Amino acid sequence: MGSDLFVLDDIQAGYGRAAPVLRGFSVNVPRGSIVCLVGPNGAGKSTVLKVAAGLLKPRSGRILIDGREATGFGPQRMLAEGVALVLQGHSVFREMTVEENVRLGAYTVKDKAKIAERIAFVKEVFPVVADRWGALAGLLSGGQQKQVEFARSLMVDPAVVLLDEPSMGLDPKATGAVFEQVVRMRDAGTAVLLVEQNARRALETADIGCVLDLGRVHISGPASELLADPQLGELYLGGRPHV
Repeated sequence: MGSDLFVLDDIQAGYGRAAPVLRGFSVNVPRGSIVCLVGPNGAGKSTVLKVAAGLLKPRSGRILIDGREATGFGPQRMLAEGVALVLQGHSVFREMTVEENVRLGAYTVKDKAKIAERIAFVKEVFPVVADRWGALAGLLSGGQQKQVEFARSLMVDPAVVLLDEPSMGLDPKATGAVFEQVVRMRDAGTAVLLVEQNARRALETADIGCVLDLGRVHISGPASELLADPQLGELYLGGRPHV
């Protein structure tokens, strides 16, 4: 599969007996890249991540991880294969310390040396995690809590991290800080598949953009080119940017 690390190919998926939400959806996530999915409400963005994380079995299509078949794997198997999910909203345990939250990400890891190595790694990638290591997670700001969630997801050394609306509920300053940390994850060697309602900010961060509509990719390409397309801006990105 060349540089493609994570592939969803011609996926059809939905809920119960209802019509499919994804109707021939395909995306390739290359190594060392941030791929963002944007589009209107109801386009199927969150359903993509549920399929990718093994939470929803596709009706048809294929999932490949580094060229290996992963179609139909459940969430634990997907995590073991290197696919980690960071949920929408805040999922830290507020009455636990930052350290305790982060260590939970390594609950499947038995090698203490490996755990220590990953702790050192996430502290380097996310300085706020190191700075607030002994603090209660509930005392951190929303943007800082999101960084704790990112650090927790990296404890298993995943190949790709799935991010569902990481800026939800954050003010503009915190949103900027969170997207800076998404770039740090990418630069540290983890590919990212990102779903984000803040389409412009996501495309400014991403390497590749995909616009979803009616359950399939309407257009994809370098994120910078999608941002520069005035017609695309009017249709999907909330009009022209303010200058």
